Amino acid sequence: MSQDAAFNAAKATRREWIGLAVLALPCVLYSMDLTVLHLAVPQITAALKPSSAALLWIVDIYGFMVAGTLIIMGTLGDRIGRRLLLLIGAAAFGVTSLLAAFSTSAEMLIGARALQGLSAATLAPSTLSLIRNMFHDDDERAFAIGVWVASFSAGAAVGPLIGGVLLSHFWWGSVFVINVPIMLLLLALGPFLLPEFRDPNAGRMDLMSAAQSLVSVLSIIYGIKRIAEDGWALGPAAAIGVGLVIGLFFFRRQMQLADPLIDVGLFRARGFSAALATNIIALFVVFGTFLFIAQYLQLVLGMGPLEAGIWTAPSGIVFALGSMAAPFLVRAFRPGTVIAWGFLLSSLGFALLTQLSAAHSPWLLFAGMMIFCLGLAPIGAITTDLVMAEAPPERAGAASAISETSFEFGGALGIAVLGSIVTALYRSAMGGAVLGDMSPHSVEVARDTLGGAVSVAHQLGGDGGERLLATAREAFVYAFEVTSAVSAVGAIVAAVIAALLLKKVER
Repeated sequence: MSQDAAFNAAKATRREWIGLAVLALPCVLYSMDLTVLHLAVPQITAALKPSSAALLWIVDIYGFMVAGTLIIMGTLGDRIGRRLLLLIGAAAFGVTSLLAAFSTSAEMLIGARALQGLSAATLAPSTLSLIRNMFHDDDERAFAIGVWVASFSAGAAVGPLIGGVLLSHFWWGSVFVINVPIMLLLLALGPFLLPEFRDPNAGRMDLMSAAQSLVSVLSIIYGIKRIAEDGWALGPAAAIGVGLVIGLFFFRRQMQLADPLIDVGLFRARGFSAALATNIIALFVVFGTFLFIAQYLQLVLGMGPLEAGIWTAPSGIVFALGSMAAPFLVRAFRPGTVIAWGFLLSSLGFALLTQLSAAHSPWLLFAGMMIFCLGLAPIGAITTDLVMAEAPPERAGAASAISETSFEFGGALGIAVLGSIVTALYRSAMGGAVLGDMSPHSVEVARDTLGGAVSVAHQLGGDGGERLLATAREAFVYAFEVTSAVSAVGAIVAAVIAALLLKKVER
């Protein structure tokens, strides 16, 4: 038996399975932090009064910083130890959560969220790479990865409920304070229940490569965000161009280094590259949609945070169950087949969301949400397993970072692009609306965001406030419907990509 075959044949012990439960803690928290923020957006808007651009930065700077530093953190974990990096990141995440909770301005919150993202970049690659080293058997690894992905979904399920309770009884910063006790629990249990792994032959970290990867990713994302918000301009286009050029130099440098930051040879594997492309599209269509769902339930239908959380919680349950079912689905069908049909099913759910104006009720929204969640649910676990199966164990940190970068890049891009489309369509619709007798400042606030319009309407009161509220809600629903159509088309494109590129890929 070869060394690799012997490695794959080894079975996990009780220690590894207990360790998996510990690794689930930061995964649950990671997704909770995203979902509760969506619920907190209306209260943050009322308290800090951010501009529409600042509000988008509050929501997506976290994902941008994670995406920009994941590769650096994953490779760092291969060198200094994945457990050590996980514990350092957990401590930093707790501290930055407190900083975010007690922010007194939109700018301070953006800065705190950026530091949170930097800390969070240590969590996902550390946990996934530890799983790659703890579970050597293919079936056990696939199941463990399913549990890992399900943990993120579980956080998405309980996040709205916990966030709803907190926002109903405390100020918006409480959704960040909840991170602290969970991180303390991880810091207490991790040193005893998690094994340590590092690459014994890893060379010195190449700082030039680290800087290139960070600048490349952030430049590209910044340029796309600015173009999506304000249209084509020289500055954003130049940022994208600079990012692409630096990225090219980065990959050329990796091919020349004896100890590269990432193994570019992995991209030659069809399953690896196709899985990454699939991740980006899947997260693009789903992340922005959930942000709009939270605002629709609260600002259009008038629900409180807890009620909105109850309506969205089942989506996390569907994702968790789908992730756990993924290993069994790929035993019966090819991965590409499961992924393609999943995307096609999700496109039907997004198509339903294009009809929201026909029903002033949460039930149509709920049906569309559950359908697209059902279709997308198994995809993350399948693509993650495809990526990790291609990576040698000593490079698991870098491979997991690449996988997570594709997730975060897709999610942040979805929020930025789809969010910017909603903002542009909302402003366009409100710009042509007659808003009545209001001060110029109130008109500007109402035309900037739906949250601003709701605030102004409440101040006006009477028939004028009701008319403004109805106009603003109609404009937002129209914008939401258009972005849902964009998501439906994106899901169909992803189904075609998966069917073609993963056609011959076996699990």
